[in-house]
Amino acid sequence: MTIVPVAYDHPDAVKLADEVQVEYARRYGGEGDRTPLDPEHFAPPRGLYLIAYDPEGLPVATGGWRAMDRNGEGYADGDAELKRMYVIPRARGLGLARRILAALEGDALAAGRVRMVLETGDQQPEAIALYLSSGYRPAVPKFGLYRDYDSSRCFAKPLGRRSAP
Repeated sequence: MTIVPVAYDHPDAVKLADEVQVEYARRYGGEGDRTPLDPEHFAPPRGLYLIAYDPEGLPVATGGWRAMDRNGEGYADGDAELKRMYVIPRARGLGLARRILAALEGDALAAGRVRMVLETGDQQPEAIALYLSSGYRPAVPKFGLYRDYDSSRCFAKPLGRRSAP
């Protein structure tokens, strides 16, 4: 598998973003995640978007981070927000999410961010397990568009610390 940086509006990124929206809608009902995202959010040095490609050149996983600072949605200065972590079903269990997560954390740290944050939901136990096993801890107070939803789960990890095994 090869992991490369791409623009958030790259056709492969759009394809996988559409697939993850279907996954969110299936798990939670409704139309998926309505968090406003713009390709500029993921443009270096204030963000990065990655896609993993299989040996045949097909996109199989994504993830990105964007810089966030103190605002009305509960973020803190120096935050890097993880967005659109997704692995297609046939590529799950290969460690791609963990590889993408590590690359995003390293890039956010190099860009001067001090904390990686993310918001997920209670219907994504495999995502929660990944984050907990990677050194993330529940964040209080919560942040993001869905912070007031009971199903929302927010996590944070100081950057620069070694993650749990």
